Amino acid sequence: MAQESEIVLLKGNEAIAHAAIRCGCDAYFGYPITPQSEVLETLAAEQPWTTTGMVVVQAESEVAAINMLYGGGGTGKRVMTSSSSPGVALMQECIAYMAGAEVPGLIVNVQRGGPGLGTIQPSQGDYNQSTRGGGNGDYNVIVLAPYSVQEMADFVDKAFDLAFKYRTPVIILSDGIIGQMMERVTLPPFKPRRTDEEIQRECPWAANGLGLKERGPQVVTSLELDPSEMEKRNRTLQEKYARIETAEVRYEETHTDDAEWLIVAFGSAARISAKAMEVAREKGERVGLLRPITLWPFPEKEIARLVRQGIKGILVVEINAGQMVYDVRLAARHTNVPVTQFGRMGGIVPDPDEILAALQNLKNEAQDA
Repeated sequence: MAQESEIVLLKGNEAIAHAAIRCGCDAYFGYPITPQSEVLETLAAEQPWTTTGMVVVQAESEVAAINMLYGGGGTGKRVMTSSSSPGVALMQECIAYMAGAEVPGLIVNVQRGGPGLGTIQPSQGDYNQSTRGGGNGDYNVIVLAPYSVQEMADFVDKAFDLAFKYRTPVIILSDGIIGQMMERVTLPPFKPRRTDEEIQRECPWAANGLGLKERGPQVVTSLELDPSEMEKRNRTLQEKYARIETAEVRYEETHTDDAEWLIVAFGSAARISAKAMEVAREKGERVGLLRPITLWPFPEKEIARLVRQGIKGILVVEINAGQMVYDVRLAARHTNVPVTQFGRMGGIVPDPDEILAALQNLKNEAQDA
């Protein structure tokens, strides 16, 4: 395995696997499901246990995989899992446990169409599940939405950094388009796994037996039977989420300085929307694009700022029935700026012409209002 950066042609799922090996991941626990199985397959082919000592386990189910993640993260290790929509639905109970116990870990969701088993084709139908917690209780997880194979690779190390900075699960929310497409990608330089001494220093909360005589036993749990103590814990979590919302919002703007019409889209829908924006610009139409990179925390203030700059209307493009559109409408509240949504479902991916037609409908509605 090369120690330096390396430029290769990879699928998005393969990039995830290679980046995990290179960024010092201690263990991967997963279960095959289309369209993300290449993550596990690539790790099995690369055999990182022979080079870095990274553990790779095909669990007996998604439920087993996420509980292994909980256990590994609770010891302060960099651990990850990956699945696709129905599999991630099975993981929600344990993700809530991890959030409540403040256990870091990385979950990769390469989305497919639903509800239920649905289809193996691409979707963005897990937005609400990811950004609203998905499990029981009051919690959030950080959600990163990659736009390219390069970002699939880049976001692995970033996700681990955020997970340990805030002691929280982090989701990379991709989809079957980016997971299966191939692009040139620069893989990061090799970073060794942390030593026990580094884990002991960086994760004094971890239940791993390190320094046991000096500090006594550690208990990592989301359970608290005293309601007053449970409320304190919840308030601590909410304070942490407020810090994340202040410090970790990420987004990308294109041609928004003079935009009269704004497209908001994430992930693969943003790639298609970017082409629609280019075509509109060639026709002299002042269309801009805002791409949320963190779906939670959501760039609400940034959208509100653009509305105040004079945006006449917002088109939200997402490959679902309409989920992120509610966050965009919340950002544009107290204004008369119309916000509409365009999306395809069932695994059908919209094309730029459809987005341009939806944008024209928005303009017509705004003029008639």
